Amino acid sequence: MAPWLTIIGIGEDGVEGLGRAAREALACAEIIFGGRRHLDFLDDGIKGARIAWPTPFSSGIDMILSHRGEAVVVLASGDPMFYGMGATLSRHIPPDEMHILSFPSSFSLAAARMAWPLQEVTLLSVHGRPLEIVHAHIQPGNRLLILSNDGETPGEVARLLDARGFGESTLTVLEHLGGPKERRIDGIASGWSHKGVADLNVLAVECRGGAQAIFHSSVAGLPDAAFENDGQLTKRDVRAVTLARLAPMPRELLWDVGAGCGSIGIEWMRAHPTCRAIAIEAHEGRQGMIERNRLALGVPGLELVRGEAPAALAGLEAPDAIFIGGGFTDEGVAETCWERLRPGGRLAVNAVTMESEAMLLQWQKKTGGELTRISVAHAAPLGGFNVWRQALPVTMLTAVKPVR
Repeated sequence: MAPWLTIIGIGEDGVEGLGRAAREALACAEIIFGGRRHLDFLDDGIKGARIAWPTPFSSGIDMILSHRGEAVVVLASGDPMFYGMGATLSRHIPPDEMHILSFPSSFSLAAARMAWPLQEVTLLSVHGRPLEIVHAHIQPGNRLLILSNDGETPGEVARLLDARGFGESTLTVLEHLGGPKERRIDGIASGWSHKGVADLNVLAVECRGGAQAIFHSSVAGLPDAAFENDGQLTKRDVRAVTLARLAPMPRELLWDVGAGCGSIGIEWMRAHPTCRAIAIEAHEGRQGMIERNRLALGVPGLELVRGEAPAALAGLEAPDAIFIGGGFTDEGVAETCWERLRPGGRLAVNAVTMESEAMLLQWQKKTGGELTRISVAHAAPLGGFNVWRQALPVTMLTAVKPVR
């Protein structure tokens, strides 16, 4: 099918800022979808029927598809393929049925105003997304461009930074970029008091931490104290080795079975923005810890399944990797996990007790893989001297499911 849908990126300067191809598409359109703000840019010379996005927004996709084969235009802010409508529609419509005409994104315009090299900036959107994703990117010297949800976002980010000891961070609000109402507001996180910020804004943040700043490296092996826990926690050194063996890759899904406080799933997701994880946990108190830890460490998208394996695994999307931190010796858990793991996927199991270690030996004979003993000791005082305090050794099985 020839392209019937044209997605046009449009800026705050309206139709006047569009190129010839976009103007011609609008002139020929039978139907034009867009936000009310976008549709208001159109003059009487554009004859196509105008349809504003419905509520809920997702129902608009079916409306567009119902006009397949007609000359349809969708107006979208800035670059439609960057946190935009084009990215959403591309999951429903084949690329050869669409013609996408981009416009400079809000991030591109913001980087130009700040004179920040775009490739050196972290780009985030909290428009319709949890604000807590910002937590994962608060590090000294980091520059953030954040697409705000509304006019309250700058103040919320300022309070979040101040609470983390980054009150010295500079904030710049860039309103209505590229249009006649463009405005800039500068301030410091700790003293942010600006009111009446426009809903349409991009927030530029330069992170500056004081002596009490709380931040975490993106490298696996966060300090144990970074996680709220009741002791059911894969400790830092073992966790770093475990994640190295699980080897997170972009867009892959992890099952964290018997997740405890969620440390493995959380660090898996911090490895790359597209990594996904499901934490399966039966203990109600630890479920609450997972919920709080995923927010505090910037991965609110970690999915929590409340229940006990293997029953709780039914219906879940097949994973690319599985970590079994608890329940390995329970009937059916190991078998179900191995069966549901995608071919070529990785399994990692840590054992501390003699019973679970014996079962690992049996599973190693069945699945192949590698057995590793991890032993960690920490220096601790004894009288006026120091001695090594040995942690319980951990036996790890790592295996790759054969591709048939």
